[in-house]
Amino acid sequence: MSTPSAQLPVPEGRGSVSGAPNLPNGFADTFASRYIDTGEVRLHAVIGGEGPPLLLVHGWPESWFAWRLVMPALARDFQVIAVDQRGIGLSDKPAGGYDTGTVAADLVALMDALGHERFAVVGHDTGVAISYGLAADFPDRVTRVALAEIPGPPIPTHSPPVFVPSAVNDRLWHIPFNRAEGLPEQLITGREDVFFGYEFAIQGGNVPDDVIAYYVGLVSTPDALRGSLGFYRAFDTTLAQNGERSKQPLPMPVLAIGGERSYGPAVGGAMESLAADVQSVVIPGAGHWVAEEAPEEILAALNAFLAPDRGGDNGQFSELVQEAVASR
Repeated sequence: MSTPSAQLPVPEGRGSVSGAPNLPNGFADTFASRYIDTGEVRLHAVIGGEGPPLLLVHGWPESWFAWRLVMPALARDFQVIAVDQRGIGLSDKPAGGYDTGTVAADLVALMDALGHERFAVVGHDTGVAISYGLAADFPDRVTRVALAEIPGPPIPTHSPPVFVPSAVNDRLWHIPFNRAEGLPEQLITGREDVFFGYEFAIQGGNVPDDVIAYYVGLVSTPDALRGSLGFYRAFDTTLAQNGERSKQPLPMPVLAIGGERSYGPAVGGAMESLAADVQSVVIPGAGHWVAEEAPEEILAALNAFLAPDRGGDNGQFSELVQEAVASR
């Protein structure tokens, strides 16, 4: 039986707002950690701000904390909900249910519990695949969706070959590795700093060592490590789901965001066949961790794209973004 969210304890310690290091000034005055019972899992979310709802979906191996540098500015115009996906951070870590269909349903149940019928979504990395699944499975709920830094959700016809150039292999090898059952835990445990440190570095770097250490601490228990790998172990199910989803283009506006030193314009290129209305932006100088590396540029892109949800106009989207990025 589920517990009403109002009766759940206040999240504390590592993984919560109160236990997060080096947050922007005044962050805790606007944002608070909450547990939300969806009926299937208990999710942790950091919530604050006033205005239309905006759901932020992090990537691997991060948590809600990945968005901390952009959340205060977004909260001026939106109620920001930065969630830990199932298996991550302070959210529940069940044995299964890590396919994007199930995780998307978790997030819809989260927004239901918060009283939000329609909402915008921003996803990064694995959060792209989850956000795509959310928008495709619940198109009547999502007003618009921004997808950052993977070249489209994984679908059967776009899977990379086994033998790729070494530079590509260095960035993608973790996908088949993480999918293996049981072995990764044995090889990573006790070496989390080596494994995850390599991933942050090879995907573009520019994430401070203390921030990487914080993320490593969040995945350094058996349940947390297993939960962080769950997304990859559900790939077979997710691929089949995306094969069906890809038959119907997303109807809502889509913003594709690439880092210049990472996937760049490939993010937008991949989404062209999966959505009817795609706008694209490449963040100059940024690698994979765009919200960590280039928060001001990401904010410029998101503010322009999300303007209609707060009653504005993004008709000159490209010009707005170029002007805002150039002024930084």
